[in-house]
Amino acid sequence: MAGLAVRLRELGAEVRVCAPPDEEFAWRLAGAGARVVPFGPSARALTTGGLPSAGDLPRRAAELIADQLEAVTAAAEGCDVLVATGMMPVVAGARSVAEKLGIRCVHATFQQLTLPSPHRRPLAYPGRPFPPEVSDNRVLWELDAQSIDALFGEAVNSNRALIGLPPVDGVRDYAIGVRPWLATDPVLDPWRETADLDVVQTGAWISPDVRPLPAGLVAFLEAGAPPVYVGFGSMPMRGSEDAAGVAIEAVRAQGRRVLLGRGWAGLALLDDRDDCFVVGEVNQQALFGRVAAVVHHGGAGTTTTAARAGVPQVVVPQVADQPYWAGRVAELGIGVAHDGPVATVESLSAALGMALTPETRARARAVAGRIRTDGAVVAARLLREVAGRERPPVSV
Repeated sequence: MAGLAVRLRELGAEVRVCAPPDEEFAWRLAGAGARVVPFGPSARALTTGGLPSAGDLPRRAAELIADQLEAVTAAAEGCDVLVATGMMPVVAGARSVAEKLGIRCVHATFQQLTLPSPHRRPLAYPGRPFPPEVSDNRVLWELDAQSIDALFGEAVNSNRALIGLPPVDGVRDYAIGVRPWLATDPVLDPWRETADLDVVQTGAWISPDVRPLPAGLVAFLEAGAPPVYVGFGSMPMRGSEDAAGVAIEAVRAQGRRVLLGRGWAGLALLDDRDDCFVVGEVNQQALFGRVAAVVHHGGAGTTTTAARAGVPQVVVPQVADQPYWAGRVAELGIGVAHDGPVATVESLSAALGMALTPETRARARAVAGRIRTDGAVVAARLLREVAGRERPPVSV
């Protein structure tokens, strides 16, 4: 979103972004020239505090939408276009605001797994597994729509009623709309066209990062051979009793130095040996080109940044779309998908051994040359075109 904001500002647009009130989001978006409007609970608190149970999802969704309707309605007043992204009920809530205000709305997603396709299975929601005997993807997507209505239909429609809007019959299809945008790189995440959905793939929205690397980090990088970077971003790594210890020992077993990204898992050093260093928030665009490999959770952003840098990856997927990104890394030959979310010293060392081969590095460099860097530029120009169209009727 920061990358999109930068490109929109370059076109002379005013940008307002509604986001959770986390400090990391606020400074990044403010640095992109966007006016930040906080809403809802802290994303960090939600992520590190434990995932909601299946029975608690409808209540949590209703609370999120209620918070959102107030904040987003106020923020969207006077705007020409609303870009909605995030969890399905939140997108439905944002689209409801646009409908009420009579402004255009675009749904954008940073992974394709929520877009119905006969070529791929949908993700199952907690507590609502798909019948094991069903293998037809079209049937599974019908079941997906039913699950979303069962989990979020009442939350969406009760909040719509509060602002004078009629109920929607299908939350998923309403939220996605007729022409969703897929903000991912077509090499990493190729969309296969389907007659059921007109998807616009813009490329990944990349925010140019010009921050210098910290002096201490630069000194560590220059003190020896390129290290292996290990960081799991916003993942708390609950399933691993000692994610940092496992990572350090696995990298050392390959004869490499270790660079830990602290992240929301709070990774920390084991000892005071000089072959390890830990960093917090850092410019990964500048860093990844200086490391031997990147071990990460498989978030869309980290996967794309590592692919752009031409550095081999080891993906230890945790939730949601991360197993998909791990699979794409393996299929492209630019790294290794770890088998499961919990790594051992042996399993991670073995994965690193494969990722650190000359063949994998050569493949990673070759694919890097095909990654697009203009996705946010494309999206900003398309939004300008959307803004120039006739407004939809205002709902009353």
